[in-house]
Amino acid sequence: MEYVRSSKARPPLPQGPFLVVGLARSGVAAARALKAHGEAVFGVDSGEPEGLELLRESGIDFETSVPGTDRLDGVATVIKSPGVPESAEVIDEASRRGLPVIGELELGWRMFEAPVVAITGTNGKTTTTELTAHLFRSAGRPVSAAGNVGHPVCEVAMEAAAGREVGTVVCECSSFQLEDSVEFSPEVAVFLNLGPDHLDRHGDMGSYLEAKLRIFANQVEGDVAVLNADDPQVAVSETTAAKIRFSTAGAEGAELTLDGETILVDGEPLIEVSEMQIIGRHNVANAMAGAASAIALGLSTDEVAEGLKSFPPVPHRYEPIAEIEEVVFINDSKATNVDATLAAIDSSDRTLHLILGGSTKGEPFDELVGPVAAHCRGIYLIGVTANEIGKALEPAGVEIVRYCEDLEAAVSEAAGAATPGEAVLLSPACASFDQFKNYEDRGDSFRRFVEDLDG
Repeated sequence: MEYVRSSKARPPLPQGPFLVVGLARSGVAAARALKAHGEAVFGVDSGEPEGLELLRESGIDFETSVPGTDRLDGVATVIKSPGVPESAEVIDEASRRGLPVIGELELGWRMFEAPVVAITGTNGKTTTTELTAHLFRSAGRPVSAAGNVGHPVCEVAMEAAAGREVGTVVCECSSFQLEDSVEFSPEVAVFLNLGPDHLDRHGDMGSYLEAKLRIFANQVEGDVAVLNADDPQVAVSETTAAKIRFSTAGAEGAELTLDGETILVDGEPLIEVSEMQIIGRHNVANAMAGAASAIALGLSTDEVAEGLKSFPPVPHRYEPIAEIEEVVFINDSKATNVDATLAAIDSSDRTLHLILGGSTKGEPFDELVGPVAAHCRGIYLIGVTANEIGKALEPAGVEIVRYCEDLEAAVSEAAGAATPGEAVLLSPACASFDQFKNYEDRGDSFRRFVEDLDG
């Protein structure tokens, strides 16, 4: 195993005044952190996001429902929230004027000097981020989970500036955040896996991969890169950092491997899979990645093993929520792309009744045919993609196919068809925005509908 040996000072903040574009949680945090740092800042948003009272309380001026281009005069640097595309009018105009544009992740990282574990990948980011933070926490080490998990990096920066010991910062990094990074250089960078996602934003897999690889771009000798040796595109990632590889499939040369049901580190037993509370082979891989990161930053294998035993399932991520008359109900609402649903199907040892569908990300669904044919007795289709998925899965020859008006109807239909020993799995392979605010809202609704079955 390799251990982190680098210690890096942060680059200075760019010049102000600043314009923050996009005032959801990340943008608000960026604006507040800049204001607290004594910088001149103004915020704009093309919509009407929630949470703007925090800007008012901080004395920050802003405008909503505007493109923002008329606010570029006198601005030295633009801070772009991750949800704002490069094609946005104000970003395009800022680039035309030669103004630097950086993301909230980059800005926040420049404002504190704690070591960073940065975690990216198409699937498993949040589970691995929360798990890694839990390993430090359970070992009595100060830690902050940040980034795409819902706690902006700029909020960590404000906490550090206020004197709180933030400890190691474990940061979930989306492709949207990474594409806006400039000098971001984590001490440990983790790349979990790669599959089609967000192609409606990135355009093609090449651009999507390029954004993900930004996580390694500025690492130096003495840093560590944690790579999934089972994913061909991840395994060959180029970095100047030392590499730690993990594999559930026996890849040659991996430092973390699986021997039967035992996770090994450098050939020595770490933990039995049955001792962990999280389930599924994809979560074994996530546990390996988290363990590698923690060990690289100085935790002992004993501390890591104890932390893995006590880590609970993360909500909406292959989360068993009930067992009713010997039928298990699993909430995997976070599966917003095909690869995530493939991992969920593969992780189950039960015959499945699978709920699919939602809003589109521009992905084809053909890859689901083989796994659905092998593991599913029923599929229950919802949302605007229902017809598209149904047509794509016709070759699977599934016994039960139902087109359902909504998620509540799908839960009712699936529960009525499932027999003891089977499972009802919500793993939609789609975004949620056709019927729900977000995947959490969808998962919470699934839980409520399942609870109603048992009522």
